[in-house]
Amino acid sequence: MDTSQLLKRLDKAWVAFNESYAGLSDSELMAPGVTSAWSVRDILAHVTTWEEDALKHLPLILKGGKPPRYYVKYGGIDAFNAQMTEQKRSLSRSEVRRQLARTHRRLIDFIESAPEDQFVRETRFRRRLRLDTYSHYPLHAEGIRKWRQQRPAGRDGGPGQRSGSGSRELSRFGGR
Repeated sequence: MDTSQLLKRLDKAWVAFNESYAGLSDSELMAPGVTSAWSVRDILAHVTTWEEDALKHLPLILKGGKPPRYYVKYGGIDAFNAQMTEQKRSLSRSEVRRQLARTHRRLIDFIESAPEDQFVRETRFRRRLRLDTYSHYPLHAEGIRKWRQQRPAGRDGGPGQRSGSGSRELSRFGGR
């Protein structure tokens, strides 16, 4: 795989993720129960968090460093997800969307500037990028699509909503 192929793979997953919530009203974006207690808005903030984390740790990986383990720094990935969700809870829907778009653009710019040799084989860099992005987006896109299918048309609530921690649900999907 080269940079161009990786960017195509990432873009395909990104477009599918965006399509999963396209057309939702503001109230639907805020409705809990998409992934456990999380709303679509919470999921958008969560995806942004992981892209921000990629942008923080990928340069370190390029220099041969190792990011801290989530269990050491936060008490685990579930704890990290819960902490980041709480930190972003007060952001408006429009701010969450702005951060999502801005962070994704920064990520694409960073990938385009990364050394080609990081993409031709499964490096630590490519693995981290995959886990935080193009293998992460489909997990949430599928959750949003399922939630949309389970809800009666035109309602903010509906059957199939689950209670509990969104981060617990995520741990089944590789901890992102």
